[in-house]
Amino acid sequence: MTEDLDTRRGTVTTEDDGRRRLEFRRSWPDPIDDVWAALTEPDRMARWIGTYEGERRPGGTGTFTMTHEDEAVGEPMTVVECDPPRRLVVQWVQEQEGSGVWRVDLDLSTEGDRTVLRFVQFFAAGADVTDYAMGWHWYLDKFDAEVSGRPVPGDWDAFAAEVGRAYGRG
Repeated sequence: MTEDLDTRRGTVTTEDDGRRRLEFRRSWPDPIDDVWAALTEPDRMARWIGTYEGERRPGGTGTFTMTHEDEAVGEPMTVVECDPPRRLVVQWVQEQEGSGVWRVDLDLSTEGDRTVLRFVQFFAAGADVTDYAMGWHWYLDKFDAEVSGRPVPGDWDAFAAEVGRAYGRG
């Protein structure tokens, strides 16, 4: 997968108010409804990121567990927006990380014959987002495997060795 690392890598910019903005763009030739299903259906979600037990509607709350972490811990999550198959916005408390509330915006659109995912997360001004960017890159590669059927990325150490240089690590 190193051949397209530049297109898969997240970009970090600084907003006018100083917050750090992490964005990924990924695309597939698959229909938008299939990409949405991979993003939200419990069985498919479990294969790439984890589980969500709770209400699946705007304002719904539940418990989100990233089951592919070393220590899977359920954290309170809120569905901020849900407009199938175009937009999902969620936020949850990062109790294990101690880094406050995370909000992730996931937007799907169609460009030509491709479905495009735009992933955006904001961080505090001055935050070093490198480790988070690498982590989301890994999860989005796992998501890509779920959508496209390509191989799932290896364990974290192998993955970090492969992509670390693109993020200034290694």
